Amino acid sequence: MRWGDMRESQNVEDRTGMGGGGGGGFPLGGGMRMGFGSLIVLVIVGLIFGINPLEMLGLMGGGGGVVQQAPPQTAPPGYGPQTAPPSKATPPAPPTPEKTLSRKVLGDTEDVWTALFKAMGTRYEPPTLVLFTRQVRSACGLASAASGPFYCSADSKLYLDTAFFDELSRRFGAPGDFAQAYVIAHEVGHHVQNQLGTMRQFDAQMQRTDDRGRNAMSVRLELQADCYAGVWGFFAQKRNLMEPGDLEEGMRAAAAVGDDQIQKRTQGYVVPEGFTHGSAQQRQRWFKTGLESGDPRSCNTFEARQL
Repeated sequence: MRWGDMRESQNVEDRTGMGGGGGGGFPLGGGMRMGFGSLIVLVIVGLIFGINPLEMLGLMGGGGGVVQQAPPQTAPPGYGPQTAPPSKATPPAPPTPEKTLSRKVLGDTEDVWTALFKAMGTRYEPPTLVLFTRQVRSACGLASAASGPFYCSADSKLYLDTAFFDELSRRFGAPGDFAQAYVIAHEVGHHVQNQLGTMRQFDAQMQRTDDRGRNAMSVRLELQADCYAGVWGFFAQKRNLMEPGDLEEGMRAAAAVGDDQIQKRTQGYVVPEGFTHGSAQQRQRWFKTGLESGDPRSCNTFEARQL
């Protein structure tokens, strides 16, 4: 992926090295969760003129929700709370390729979603990416790196320990820069859900169902975020930011974090009723849906009869 050609976001808090202790490694799962200015907005809007921008206002209707505005003590995987308090703070670590990639991918998602929201007649408010080491305090509580990357709707921030990228490659079998970009774009997808009001609807529905129903709702939430990640990938591809093999990297990453694959590795068998993020096949399918359409309306997993 030609991420070096992307604009670097300024909406990043680098807290790496500021927290210590606790955390261990990452589980096989978890949260999965261009200096062009206004010119790039016009370019991307032009790219989507194959879809009448006014019609995209229909995206604001329907759909379901996402992460709770006031997270409970036990949150779904990927929205991490609760671990030990951080130890004595130290200065942030210096820039690394992983940090730079994260900033640039975030910047590119800002350009794409700003254009898409503008086409819908509304304004996109970018999230903040918090880079941390081992553990971090968010408005959703304390979280360790073992929670994986996650999005907190209460503060509109994405949280990422970039050491997860190494885990994604070594333990999940999904190497490559586009695999890493998929992780970030997925969490940005949750922010899009928050911006569109989907999370509020989701939270209300979660209060009216049992554990099995909440798991099923969570799967639809996560698959929609996968699809939104694919929408970003569609426009990255249109602007020649993709390289041979990138799509395969993204698809491998989507499959690797499927609930069935995680359960096989951690417990040796699959329990579909326990899924919270979707199977490998489902995650690939919805990521591909966004990649092929570039249309957020195609991502309405809450109305889909079959996932």
